[in-house]
Amino acid sequence: METRRIGSLEVSVVGLGCNNFGWRIDEAATRRVVDAAIDAGINFFDTADIYGGTKSETFLGRALGARRGRVLVASKFGMEVAPGKKGARPEYLKQAVDESLRRLGTDYIDLYQLHQPDPSVPIADTLGALDDLVRAGAVREIGCSNFSAAQLREAEAASRGRSRFVSVQNEYSLLHREPEAEVLPECERLGIAFLPYFPLASGLLTGKYREGAAAPEGSRLAAAAGLAARYSKHMTPEGFARLDRLAALAGRRGRQLLDLAFAWLLSRPAVASVIAGATSESQVRANAATAAFKLTTEDLDEIEAVLAR
Repeated sequence: METRRIGSLEVSVVGLGCNNFGWRIDEAATRRVVDAAIDAGINFFDTADIYGGTKSETFLGRALGARRGRVLVASKFGMEVAPGKKGARPEYLKQAVDESLRRLGTDYIDLYQLHQPDPSVPIADTLGALDDLVRAGAVREIGCSNFSAAQLREAEAASRGRSRFVSVQNEYSLLHREPEAEVLPECERLGIAFLPYFPLASGLLTGKYREGAAAPEGSRLAAAAGLAARYSKHMTPEGFARLDRLAALAGRRGRQLLDLAFAWLLSRPAVASVIAGATSESQVRANAATAAFKLTTEDLDEIEAVLAR
């Protein structure tokens, strides 16, 4: 599979999001998904301390086992894991990374990301603590998530020659294009890799949801009411008609809507890897297969015309 760079890391252009581990699938199913991902050429696994109530890191570490050195593991800290355990304070950061390392069963994390900005802590303090972790060998590269362009600029200025954020992970998809206004241009200017999360809009861009029908049992929107509310604006007659037009465009190229959603994101120069979750081996294989699909300039123009309607 093609790779792109996140700092010093060479990551597969399709990554595996591990937020389902410990939440929607158990440890045995996690192992099957991880095995399928590695077999398909995926080398980039993105988790977080809060995923699955901390079980995601544990399940991922056990599933990787002796293969740990063959892959790249990204994790995150900063959201509330338990009462009093959250934020970007240097003293908490050291505790958070130690606990993530223990759960993952490893002595280093390839990409360690601040999960969300912490306005109560100067970013320079957080970066200083992260730099200490890099120097100690506990972390190879550092990144952030849910940052604005202004916050990226502030962090870049505060790094002062120390370890800097080499990536930012924000929501981005055909149905959520907010990063295009400021964050993506800032990434290109600063040389920061962009990692889209929710690239399939929680399944809307797979075609599994149909107008007038309830969300399929076991689907992400059926499992999380908050996500369903988040995407309700796209689940209208106009929204489903737009999805049908995109699916038809993909079909003319012998592909599915899912393929088009991945390929469109990977047509963006700043995007390093598209992170998508999976609950089965077949989903992993379908996601990995999208890496071979390339959109033409004509395809991109037609997609823009559909989205503008």
